[in-house]
Amino acid sequence: MVGLMHPKMLWLSLRPFMMVSIVWAVLFFFMWEPALESIRFFITNSFLTAWMADVMSATGWDEIRAVMAPLLLVIVLIPVITISLLVLVAFTSVPAVIRHIASQPGYQDLYQAHEGGLIRSLLYAFISILICCALVLMTLPIWWVPPMVAILPPLFWGWLTMRLMSYDVLAHHATEAERQSLMQKHRWPLLTMGILCGLLGAVPTFFWATSAMAIIFFPVVSFMVLWVYSVVFIFSALWFAHYLLHALRLHRAEHGIVLGDS
Repeated sequence: MVGLMHPKMLWLSLRPFMMVSIVWAVLFFFMWEPALESIRFFITNSFLTAWMADVMSATGWDEIRAVMAPLLLVIVLIPVITISLLVLVAFTSVPAVIRHIASQPGYQDLYQAHEGGLIRSLLYAFISILICCALVLMTLPIWWVPPMVAILPPLFWGWLTMRLMSYDVLAHHATEAERQSLMQKHRWPLLTMGILCGLLGAVPTFFWATSAMAIIFFPVVSFMVLWVYSVVFIFSALWFAHYLLHALRLHRAEHGIVLGDS
């Protein structure tokens, strides 16, 4: 928490937020209304959803029918926007956070034992994100159940955060054998940390999913909430970096590896 208040950390949370905000602002400008029209057409004319529209009209719930299209679009965009920010943070801010932590006195003697290649890092992130997206798409129908919208996102983001953060922290400081050993030994603490970070990230997600104002002003509200996500990711990077670098130090001490060797 103290590290999060460092001016450099605040900048590293603002930079990806501004970059993602600009990209999605442009996309919203061109795609928001066309996307809503396409969803409305699908709801009204698709054999999968037309019966829902007829039932709502017959029961006098036309008001709910009117917000179905924006609600569906918001539900689909929330994971996409969040994942895009996580990827950008992972490849821009997280390395800077790790370098900042590794330069502190307690971790300076952790020599760079292994250079994780960029291609390998991209492949690892791609596979992790692909699995996460598949899980999101498979479970999307049950997101409509009120408890699930507050339960599933922390689990998914927690698992993805654990995978990406752990790899990024250890890729440039541990050998493959050390990374595998640490991931195996600390699997449950790391997963718990990821879920707790996911719960922090679920706060803006819950606001998005339950507030009518968030749906009406989604293009504006989303930019404000993105910064909250960015801060959570930087906090996650700091937490994982401190935890794993300390675990790496203990691991090498237990195995008789002289710290500071190269």
